[in-house]
Amino acid sequence: QVQPVESGGGLVQVGGSLRLSCVASGRTFSTYTMGWFRQAPGKEREFVAAIYRGGITTKYADSVKGRFTISRDNAKNTVYLQMNSLRPEDTAVYYCATDRALGISTQSSEYDYWGQGTQVTVSS
Repeated sequence: QVQPVESGGGLVQVGGSLRLSCVASGRTFSTYTMGWFRQAPGKEREFVAAIYRGGITTKYADSVKGRFTISRDNAKNTVYLQMNSLRPEDTAVYYCATDRALGISTQSSEYDYWGQGTQVTVSS
């Protein structure tokens, strides 16, 4: 079983940056696609970004392309989400999740294990 644990959230002003981290326990981290999702109050959980096993192939939601960067360090069992040029609409709880299937999915139902989430608040 894998247990992702997120950190790095906080309060930031518009245009600022944050870097989220997610550490996933287990010896098979490199076999998982790692994804970031977010959920704002009153809204459904939405896909943000994902990175395939080797760290080369990535996918982003259109709303974050060019502003967010996902990366991973398999030696540290960690995936990162660098968020730049933050906007008020980026305010949400951000979740890290793991997926054992081949390829990269943007569907939350495809992901197996989820972290508890970390709050990101962007103030205007």
